[in-house]
Amino acid sequence: MTNGTRTSARPSMGEMMRVFHRIGWLSFGGPAGQIALMHRELVETRRWLDEKSYLSALNFCMLLPGPEAMQLATYAGWRLHGVSGGLVAGLLFVLPGALLILALGFGYAVFGQAPSVEALFLGIKAAVLAIVMQALARVARRSLVGRLDWVLAGAAFAGLFLFAVPFPIIVAAAFLIGFVTADRTEADVLGVPPPTVPLSRTLRTVAVWLAIWILPLVAVALVFGPTHVLTTLALLYSKLAVVTFGGAYAVLTFMSQQIVEGYGWLTAGEMLDALGLAETTPGPLILVGEFVGLLAAWRHGGGPPMLMGFLGAMVALWATFVPCFLWIFAGAPYIERITHEPRVAGALRAVTAAVVGVIFNLALWFAIHVLFSRVERVEAWPLSVGLPDLTSLNVVPAVLCLLAAVLLIGRRRGLVETLAVCGLLSLGWSLIP
Repeated sequence: MTNGTRTSARPSMGEMMRVFHRIGWLSFGGPAGQIALMHRELVETRRWLDEKSYLSALNFCMLLPGPEAMQLATYAGWRLHGVSGGLVAGLLFVLPGALLILALGFGYAVFGQAPSVEALFLGIKAAVLAIVMQALARVARRSLVGRLDWVLAGAAFAGLFLFAVPFPIIVAAAFLIGFVTADRTEADVLGVPPPTVPLSRTLRTVAVWLAIWILPLVAVALVFGPTHVLTTLALLYSKLAVVTFGGAYAVLTFMSQQIVEGYGWLTAGEMLDALGLAETTPGPLILVGEFVGLLAAWRHGGGPPMLMGFLGAMVALWATFVPCFLWIFAGAPYIERITHEPRVAGALRAVTAAVVGVIFNLALWFAIHVLFSRVERVEAWPLSVGLPDLTSLNVVPAVLCLLAAVLLIGRRRGLVETLAVCGLLSLGWSLIP
């Protein structure tokens, strides 16, 4: 028993694949929605992970570059079935969204925008908002057990939402505070630590996954040349994979500037469409890079547009997500061991509290952008706040969010049914003249 959550027997690989296939198709709502969904599926419903393991893994993934939710899925699969389980879970988490973005990207390249698709996904996002709020309440109730925990969560939220403090500073400050204030009891409750991980095994893992990541991209550069758009995409996304601490939100501004102003692959309006599609489809928000890669290679690849677009999407996906497997497979074996060090355990508990504030910030950001058409950033030093224009409230997603809450909490309906009802109602409303 850990934090009130008892784990069940380890699932078979087939059962795990079915669940992560389901998670992949339902992972709407950006990091907040995806973290909430996996918590519901893996901790609450099936109890494959206990609360403490889930939150420790989430803390670890928050410290890594790249999409934290995809890395969390990979870690969960690794815990259940080793490297093969991590590969399956990570791929199934990404593939549904990647397939949708690929199809929508080709459709966009040929036909332009697809309002019906946007309307359908708007209803789904409204339902996800209810899921996020429900999960946030449960995580907060189980994680924030002392006054310091509440203070750290509130400070993390305020730092991000009100003052735009960089995410790494938030996490580093929480880690330092927890490290300094920790005592022996932080680790004593965990019992005997697991055996030491051999350094040689870690180095071998790093070498293998570095080769898997880099060698195919080098082959692209050799085949198409150093100045080709596919080579440029490979280099750009490999750089982003190393520096995107804090998830997709932390890098979208820089990424948009490079793509629109630096390379001229997309216009500002097209970049906004790309971001909108990534936000409304399942999977990590960084899948926006796949859409960009498809359009960039479609237009500037110098070959058959369909083939070049497909290759551009594949290069973007490879350079973005393969490094995530490197970080997890090299670092995951150390998570349980370092949590048995008293000061490190205290530091991670503080980071857990801060992460609750981070998730609340993501949830509020998500809610504002779902429920309101216009959001303005107010800059009045030291404040830097994104505030909605209250007159731009979207009534349809607001009503659908309330309906989703009634279905999920009041009527205890399933996730698929709730998402389908809200998506179809939103689509039907958009078709009314």
